[in-house]
Amino acid sequence: MSQDTDEGQSESLSYGPWEPVIGLEVHAQLLTNSKLFCACSASFGAEPNAHTCPVCMGFPGVLPVLNERALEFSLRAGVATGCRIPPVARWSRKNYFYPDLPKGYQVSMFDEPLAVEGYVDIDTPDGLKRVRLTRIHMEEDAGKSIHDAHENHSLIDLNRTGVALMEIVSEPDISSPTEAGAYLRSLRSIVQYLEVCDGNMDEGSFRCDANVSIRRTGTTELGTRTETKNMNSFRSVERAIDFEIRRQIDLLEDGGRVVQETRSWDADRSRSTPMRSKEHAHDYRYFPEPDLLPLETSSERVEEIRSELPELPRARRARFVERYELPEYDAEVLTARRDLADYFEAAVGAHDNSKGISNWVMGDILRLVREGHLETALVIEKWPVSAEHLAGLVRLIDDGTISGKIAKTVFEEMHDTQDAPADIVERKGLRQVTDEGAITSAVDTVLEQQADKVAEYRAGKEQLLGFFVGQVMKATAGKANPKAVNEILRARLAPS
Repeated sequence: MSQDTDEGQSESLSYGPWEPVIGLEVHAQLLTNSKLFCACSASFGAEPNAHTCPVCMGFPGVLPVLNERALEFSLRAGVATGCRIPPVARWSRKNYFYPDLPKGYQVSMFDEPLAVEGYVDIDTPDGLKRVRLTRIHMEEDAGKSIHDAHENHSLIDLNRTGVALMEIVSEPDISSPTEAGAYLRSLRSIVQYLEVCDGNMDEGSFRCDANVSIRRTGTTELGTRTETKNMNSFRSVERAIDFEIRRQIDLLEDGGRVVQETRSWDADRSRSTPMRSKEHAHDYRYFPEPDLLPLETSSERVEEIRSELPELPRARRARFVERYELPEYDAEVLTARRDLADYFEAAVGAHDNSKGISNWVMGDILRLVREGHLETALVIEKWPVSAEHLAGLVRLIDDGTISGKIAKTVFEEMHDTQDAPADIVERKGLRQVTDEGAITSAVDTVLEQQADKVAEYRAGKEQLLGFFVGQVMKATAGKANPKAVNEILRARLAPS
């Protein structure tokens, strides 16, 4: 399931003789209770400046203390994405002035990050593609500037200041907006499976900056790149990248040049605008963080983390296809998030009809998830219908107790009452009519009432069979076995 319901860009995007070169920088907020270097809460949605202390507000004389859980989560992500974990990583101060950065610098990592040389695999129309990762490093988040609350001044909320982030930087291996969306979806599934980030783009806990340049197809020299920020959905990322590619093409074809800059995406206007000139690393005056010791990671710790990793999305998808004989599409939807895959397997464990259960999960269950706005939760605490009850519903269909149509009624009642499907069927008298005599009687009554339609059918208008089936089902309150209805109708309507 795509927790972000936006559709991807069309695969038919064409840029003529130009070739896009795209690299993505993803900031994933780590699922820690407290911030990276202090005990303040990292939870979202509090009153402005409620989760602050002298450490995250940058008061003189205070010292940071590393959140060990944030380190563990970041190492877990590095190992899961095939990164090499250097024995030593070092903290640096990234210096820049902005009102929502109270210390005047951000504690990050520069030339010695936590993890390097990993990869994320994505599916493309041409097959599997590997997007290389340059690095994964840890850093603290900045605060939030609010510019539209008052006409003459901006407001600063420092609740987010110091929250633990993991920055995941890709190589410029991505060649289209669609591939960018596929990469982000794959990466988000991985961090959600690892339970290190909830992947909520709406709340900013999974954010992406896109570095985009273009070059003539067939050449290798990179063009001038721009960085686009402020994209809060997969569709926004894809649209923003497409816009930037076309903007750069128009500039170059009109004889202009691309300026290295940072741009801000405006989703309402479907366009980006310049924010500032793009900085180089030396502009930030990186230097070693004097208040934090280097991070040492032993090979034994790396192997311990590797042994504790869960089954990841791509491996689970392959297993679903092989073990449950599901189509690739079903397996991809069901394994997009860990809790959904767990739910499906729990249901199949209670009733062995994997395709039937898959159809219900991808249809009615995900409909309820969307209606309840549960797509962005890392774990759906209370599923709309329990896995055991869904399995019971499919079992009732399979053994002929109810029809597929009646099952829809039972399902809605299960959702409303949390009762077992068998109890609902008995209480409401929804058991399917399978008695041949009763169905034959209902068929005969319908055919007597629709004598003109019977004549049309026998004259060659065979599409009326569906009409007769509908009338019989209506006469039996939807309880007649549809297969039996079809068979008896065909026999009765056959030329005498």
